[in-house]
Amino acid sequence: MLLTDKTAIVYGAGGSIGGAVARAFAAEGARVHLVGRTRKTLEAVAADLGNAEVAVVDALDEAAVEKHLEQVGEVDVTFNLVSRGDVQGAPLTDMPVDDFMRPVINGLRANFITARGAARRMAERGSGVILTLNSGSAHGSPMMGGTGPADGAIDTLVRNLAMECGPRGVRAVGLWAAGVPETFTVEKLSAVNPAIDEDAVQGIIAGLARMRMTRRNPTLADVTATAVFLASDQAAGITGTFVNVTGGMVPR
Repeated sequence: MLLTDKTAIVYGAGGSIGGAVARAFAAEGARVHLVGRTRKTLEAVAADLGNAEVAVVDALDEAAVEKHLEQVGEVDVTFNLVSRGDVQGAPLTDMPVDDFMRPVINGLRANFITARGAARRMAERGSGVILTLNSGSAHGSPMMGGTGPADGAIDTLVRNLAMECGPRGVRAVGLWAAGVPETFTVEKLSAVNPAIDEDAVQGIIAGLARMRMTRRNPTLADVTATAVFLASDQAAGITGTFVNVTGGMVPR
């Protein structure tokens, strides 16, 4: 198995993608720590894994993240999948400042806090992998609010972290994964764009597929397989970049 004897922390493990990644990591032999803000969703994932550890930690809280990392001890892989509070579907000229800035501030803060804490410890041991995920919207995506700027900031953080920590054996890699239909529900999408209904959800899914080079949307299995590979020693030469698992839709 690709992750045998590795210890992995998944931040945001109670979400659709976070839970799928945690299950995939465990299936490949990793000892998984499930971290998030809601115990109920974390325990639902843990019930599928057997020996996973659950911790209620706010990734925006520097002291809480550091305390948890001390409790875990040696860590080989971290993956930040924490929600950022993105708001989409309105022109920038109509968007309140707080709605625009929230994903930028929350996304960059959570990724910086979790990555910095892990990187310090990994560098002391001379190995480790720090993973994150965003939509790849930094190159221009209209009606996406603060999503593009947030993605751009996190893209840059990953590249700079890789350059600084690479000589000490730590890799930093990101995944671009925009529009995974298995994660789409009216409830979830309406939290980002209030004008969403079931017909709109199906329209978004079909429209996204038409935009892909492959004419197919990515699946959770695509995302988790990529994450497992990047976390493994088989990807030892990959760092400082983002892998596009959006079904071939190249960010503009």
